[in-house]
Amino acid sequence: MTKHEIVNQLLPIFRRYGYEGTTLSRISEATGLGKASLYHHFPKGKEEMAKAVLEHLKEWRQIHVINHLLGEGSPLERLLAMTESMRLVYDQGKQSCLLTILSMGDSKESFSAQIQPAFESLIETITVVLVDAGFSKQDANERAEDAILQIQGSLVLSRALDNNSSFQRVMSRLPYSLLNINNQTSQTKEQ
Repeated sequence: MTKHEIVNQLLPIFRRYGYEGTTLSRISEATGLGKASLYHHFPKGKEEMAKAVLEHLKEWRQIHVINHLLGEGSPLERLLAMTESMRLVYDQGKQSCLLTILSMGDSKESFSAQIQPAFESLIETITVVLVDAGFSKQDANERAEDAILQIQGSLVLSRALDNNSSFQRVMSRLPYSLLNINNQTSQTKEQ
């Protein structure tokens, strides 16, 4: 098994159990690898594994979110592409955000160097799209922060209620609300 394949298997474990609850025993069980094999790939142990997962997500986010936001198309098309990617990475709202999970508890200090820039990058990039749409830099930045709040809040609520409808609703409305566009089609589909 390659290191990349192992990292893909680590993501759901860290999402489900958080950093503190992810044990080497759980990792071994999920990956089928013994502790010696895991330490061969990750000599610094669990912290190195979590950092590798965060790096993997950073690469995914760059390709599937940031590049879409900075790519071709109207601001609405770029925001729609972003929300579609968010739907995929969070399995339609059934999966938690690892950035949020690792930003809580004792693990926060270990991963803040990766987590803070990830959120800042998302906010900055959404801000660029909104400035392109004609909003002032300050208004665009506040709207971008609100977008992250809505996404993260809907993920927390979806997990707490074991119902992803709030995430689905936010993803359907977000591109339009960011741009102050009344989207009757989206609202009709939800009712």
